[in-house]
Amino acid sequence: MSTDLRDSRSRAASTPSGPSAAAAGPPAPGPRAVAELHDLVIDWFDENARDLPWRAPDAGAWSVMVSEFMLQQTPVSRVLPVHQEWLARWPRPADLAQESPGEAVRAWGRLGYPRRALRLHAAATAIAQRHGGEVPREHDELLALPGVGEYTAAAVASFAYGRRHVVLDTNVRRVFARLVSGTAYPPNATTAAERRTAGGLLPADEATAARWAAATMELGALVCAARSPACGSCPVAARCAWRLAGSPAHDGPPRRGQTYAGTDRQVRGRLLAVLRASSDPVPQAVLDGVWHEPVQRARALDGLVADGLVEPLADGLYRLPA
Repeated sequence: MSTDLRDSRSRAASTPSGPSAAAAGPPAPGPRAVAELHDLVIDWFDENARDLPWRAPDAGAWSVMVSEFMLQQTPVSRVLPVHQEWLARWPRPADLAQESPGEAVRAWGRLGYPRRALRLHAAATAIAQRHGGEVPREHDELLALPGVGEYTAAAVASFAYGRRHVVLDTNVRRVFARLVSGTAYPPNATTAAERRTAGGLLPADEATAARWAAATMELGALVCAARSPACGSCPVAARCAWRLAGSPAHDGPPRRGQTYAGTDRQVRGRLLAVLRASSDPVPQAVLDGVWHEPVQRARALDGLVADGLVEPLADGLYRLPA
């Protein structure tokens, strides 16, 4: 076990407890321990990283951006075929921008959360209009694009352009919660303490920082999983505060799984499936046949219209947005 990490835990044990201490978060590991973590995790990544199309040397920033939009709340296995279809049809942002938003929703298929398709279309349009059709390199320019938040801007800058940014998705937050904080799961929302921890672990060198961002994300996806972590395969298991503490159970707010069957999300999905399958406007009577409960069906359809995913026409017809 690294002396620096052990000393960090000793300092944590002697630090006064209370609200101010909790807000500050755990002490960061020392420089030598951090350098060791970089080497161990990046070496593991070099040996175990999945061969994903958006990681290919010639993938390009647009491929990375499309993947980041699609991977939000959707597993890689479902994203892969749709990502391939999108890049074949729209190899550049300008190609997507020339299509209607409805075509983006249609091509989104069953990835779920289809508003992401509208946001990606809006981002592509802005890229075509403001940046000459090239995905911008700078974090602030990425952040100014429609539908791009802090995480996506940092991820695209890091993964596409090798820039140095803190990239905190659910997988990375879980790795840092266990490795440094000694807790099974991170808080429900990203905290300032988590950002300080991530910033303290971020390599100073840009190329190494970008590699570290990808490596910690992959470690969380493949090894430090939410429900069944494979600690025996973890390159930093010997330094993991959670494992060294005996892998204590989660003692925070209950972690609720997302339900789907019978929800408005399911009804919205069925309505969109009918609209995606038709090149012509769809009559209300056809949409009425997708769900047995009229109040819920009407609420779901109204929600799709309000979100800009469905466009109502005259005579009770509906279509994807033009």
